[in-house]
Amino acid sequence: MDKKKHSLKAPVMTHRAFLALAIPLIFSAMTTPLIGAVDTAIVGHLQDPALIGGVAVGALIFNTMYWLFGFLRVSTSGFSAQALGRKKEDDIMLAFVRPFLLAMFVGLSFILLQHPIKSASLLIISPPEHVGLFAEQYVAIRIWGAPFALISYVVIGWLMGIGRIRGAVTIQIGTNLLNVALDFLFVYWMQWGIGGVAAASLIAEVTGAVAGCLFVLRCYSFSVFSSLTQVLDKRPILHMLTVNRDLFIRTICLLTVLTTFTSIGARFGEVSLAANAILLQLHYLMAYMFDGVANAASIVVGRSVGARDRSLFERVVRLDIVWSSVICLWLVCTLGLMKEPIIALFTSIPAVQAETLQLFGWIMLFPIAGFWGLQLHGMFSGATVARPIRQSMIIAMLVFLISCWLFVPLWGNNGLWLSFIVFTIARSMTLHLSYPALQRLFHDKERSIGA
Repeated sequence: MDKKKHSLKAPVMTHRAFLALAIPLIFSAMTTPLIGAVDTAIVGHLQDPALIGGVAVGALIFNTMYWLFGFLRVSTSGFSAQALGRKKEDDIMLAFVRPFLLAMFVGLSFILLQHPIKSASLLIISPPEHVGLFAEQYVAIRIWGAPFALISYVVIGWLMGIGRIRGAVTIQIGTNLLNVALDFLFVYWMQWGIGGVAAASLIAEVTGAVAGCLFVLRCYSFSVFSSLTQVLDKRPILHMLTVNRDLFIRTICLLTVLTTFTSIGARFGEVSLAANAILLQLHYLMAYMFDGVANAASIVVGRSVGARDRSLFERVVRLDIVWSSVICLWLVCTLGLMKEPIIALFTSIPAVQAETLQLFGWIMLFPIAGFWGLQLHGMFSGATVARPIRQSMIIAMLVFLISCWLFVPLWGNNGLWLSFIVFTIARSMTLHLSYPALQRLFHDKERSIGA
């Protein structure tokens, strides 16, 4: 009981307290893009080069599916943070159980529909025959982890929302390290090939979800529910589905932009395609870094909305602006001073290095163009006000497509990168115009509780 009471206390939001939230979240976020690289490196040392393609194609299928449902983590974090702000234990557990059931339903649907999902994905990607066979083998094994992977999203989001950052980070990093260890065991020692890579991911996903659920039960008990009807209350479920729908649409728009960007970039030849890939990896790393700060802001904004504490909301906005600006300035300076060594880390091919260097100025603009939009995304998510997120991404996507139509014929790959920066600015500006909607939450009692 003491643990529960302690967890319901809102700490004073100082610079130190904010960084105590943000730094672990930045660290855990930065580990995410490294796992795919490890899987690829593991099979990259085997004899058959088709294995690399098989893992790449299989991982792309799952990354796309899971990314589309990444809203489960984002929205769960917002709902649980608001419940913590209201200091109601039953609401805190309901903020876990409802998305848990949704994750189970979606994950089991993936298993039941695995054959059409696999066939449609391979038809769209159209890999070479041998690569396709390896990808099928990978998908057939890893698909059984789908419910557990999505449940882990809910667990991580819930733990972040209630401020159990250490537990969330431990589960996330522990799952990733287990995946790497099992890769070495199954592939190198047991000689399982691509099946070993898939099995490692499956076991890691199951273990992470089970460990996460056990940790949840240590925090709170399901006995706080008065009845099943409380879980199935129509009004909060509809609100949860509406928020998740808007975040789902937002993700589809972002995937459309990235897919279009890659597709257009491929027209300019292998050198330009390689240079774009390097710069996009830098973009992902920076975005994940900003995402850690945005997650911290999301948690505190959720608490402020739940408690109807406008002063806490204004305080976290100021802290978020300060530290995201510091990161933005640091990234721009680091990129400017270290661009050649950074490029050398990614490639030793002179032609690719030269092309990447020529385009490097565009990626230096990304932190300036995008940091505020990424932070606003976190704030709106914490408040579970997702409609502006959806609308801003739809508008920004349309701006990107129009910009590509205008600028790519004129300036080629530079026009493509200009369009991407314009897209990033459009996303930031449109979300900024919706910022007053967050402030109005503290004047409207019904909306402030996530109605």
